[in-house]
Amino acid sequence: MITACRINEDDKLTLLTVEPGDALPSDVVWLDVCQPDDAERSWLEKLFVEDVPEEDEMDDIESSSRFRVGPDGVHILSLFPQRLANETHGVNMSFTMRKNLLISFREEDVSIVRLLRFYIRHDKANLYSALDILIKLQELKIDQLSDLIEESYTTLEETADKIIDEEHVEEILSELINQEELNGQILQALHDTTRALRFIKKTFESVLDDRQNRTVDEILNDIESILPHTQTLANKINFQLEASMGYTNHKQNKIIKIFSVAAVVFMPPTWIASVYGMNFRYMPELDWRFGYPLSIGMMIVSAALTYLFFRKKGWL
Repeated sequence: MITACRINEDDKLTLLTVEPGDALPSDVVWLDVCQPDDAERSWLEKLFVEDVPEEDEMDDIESSSRFRVGPDGVHILSLFPQRLANETHGVNMSFTMRKNLLISFREEDVSIVRLLRFYIRHDKANLYSALDILIKLQELKIDQLSDLIEESYTTLEETADKIIDEEHVEEILSELINQEELNGQILQALHDTTRALRFIKKTFESVLDDRQNRTVDEILNDIESILPHTQTLANKINFQLEASMGYTNHKQNKIIKIFSVAAVVFMPPTWIASVYGMNFRYMPELDWRFGYPLSIGMMIVSAALTYLFFRKKGWL
């Protein structure tokens, strides 16, 4: 699907859907491409000197591939978080900036793009150029990452209260693993956004006005203030994982301790029973009238003495 964003004489933005073969209006400042089919790719190739980005090319991690200047303009690959149910994963969006036209590609739906469209439809965006749109997407991304961090704090407070609850051990471990993955996604997106904004500031230094410069600086400052929270979350997650595993091991050790003590307590009776279970011909006690009750008594007394010894030592 291809969506275009036009800017009219009153600096108002409007959205419209573009079909393959349509003529691109001259006042379009943003062309958003989501999961293009073959016909849309063929139409888009006419707008590019270079090839239309493929999905595997959008996952490159080296800076030379993510931030560069080419024949088509300035190319930026930027990582955006996408939340589905309780799972979050990163979606790479490709941006190409040529003069006052921003062309974005993505192979998945991104909630931040939907949010920006909502702002545009309701005239809440205050955007006046393609560069404004690119910067706004980065700003909305940081806002979403901040919300995810706040949610993580809330979730970890809830898991902390359940660590010693045996009924929720598996649930807690699963949630902590999800939180660790989420925190990694947040940290990766923050670092990627920092690189993207610095590249934008350097590449468009002669184009950025004071307002845009202030916005970029504010976003970078927000990132600096958020980064320590990711380390705090990582520490809390690791602590709760260790505490949960430690408590589980403690419970298992108590069970093993009970079996170990039981084995030791019943060792003397077992030895007595083993002695009198021998089938030697000459064993005087076998013909003794009180041999059986005496052996039973010896077993009980030996087990009781061993038990009392353990209690006295505080091992039970």
